[in-house]
Amino acid sequence: MPKPQKYKAGSIIYFQGDPADKVLILQDGAVDLSYRKIETGEDVHDMVSPGEFFGVKSALGRYPREENAMALKDAVAMAFTVPEFEALAMANTRIIMKMLKVFSNQLRKVHKQVASLIAKGDHQNPEAGLFGVGEYYLNTQNYGKARYVFSRYLTYYPSGRNAAQAASNLQQAEINLAKTGSGYSEPISTSANIVSTDEALSDAGKDFYDALSMVSQQKYQQAYLAFKKIVDANEDAEYVAKSSYELGSCLFLMNKFEDCIKYFTMMITKYPKHPELADALFYMGQSYEKTSRASQAAIFYKKILTMPGGAEDGANMKARRALKALEG
Repeated sequence: MPKPQKYKAGSIIYFQGDPADKVLILQDGAVDLSYRKIETGEDVHDMVSPGEFFGVKSALGRYPREENAMALKDAVAMAFTVPEFEALAMANTRIIMKMLKVFSNQLRKVHKQVASLIAKGDHQNPEAGLFGVGEYYLNTQNYGKARYVFSRYLTYYPSGRNAAQAASNLQQAEINLAKTGSGYSEPISTSANIVSTDEALSDAGKDFYDALSMVSQQKYQQAYLAFKKIVDANEDAEYVAKSSYELGSCLFLMNKFEDCIKYFTMMITKYPKHPELADALFYMGQSYEKTSRASQAAIFYKKILTMPGGAEDGANMKARRALKALEG
């Protein structure tokens, strides 16, 4: 039987992206649900009052939480497992009617958001998507990947809308790589050579960068399926190897930590010298940590510290921070 759970004012009940295995019904207090609007990116807040439930869609749909839930004042909520909530709903038609009303309102909101996006013509094309991925990597200081993506952008879109900025970003990524001495292991041409090349992008390459664009938009499930399609087709060895790594990272981003560990174990066996090996090991360490197995996580972090690349390598720095947090 569910028991009442108490939350202090200002405490977080759950974060967006957390696993969803409970439906909550607020008995006392007030809860704020916050998320971002699809079309504008602005923060939206919905209030939950006593007698109302929240966390239903994600729990019933078995996907991660879509919003943050915070207690605005001292609150008490009943947490039901999915079977418990289903049994409660079947015995109380008022709950079913409330659910229909909530879902109807949410569907109307989604319809308005989609209509607004269509009206604005806000469709991200492959060129804009590829440039956005490069900026994401540059802003997160993943200079090796940023250099690789911007070089590809200039190869495929030498006269593109963002070509000048891409060349500038590429130069910035190369300067930072020269300082850190780390980066992507495959040879990259200079920006001058890239702009003049006539190299064509393969179908697998187009699919790969479309999938990367989905990752930058946090569409992890769609990206996972796109990367898997490239791997299953096995038509371009370069993009099969790259997609193999990205599949594992998508599993982690979807909070499928056990699957992430199993997948990267298999990938490392197949690609023992994969250029993203250190990052794959870091994801495995993080997955062990997320599943409360700190000692196994530490093994992977320590393994990364023994690999070539130096103390300024991105994976090395992340591993040192993670290990310090475990030991501290």
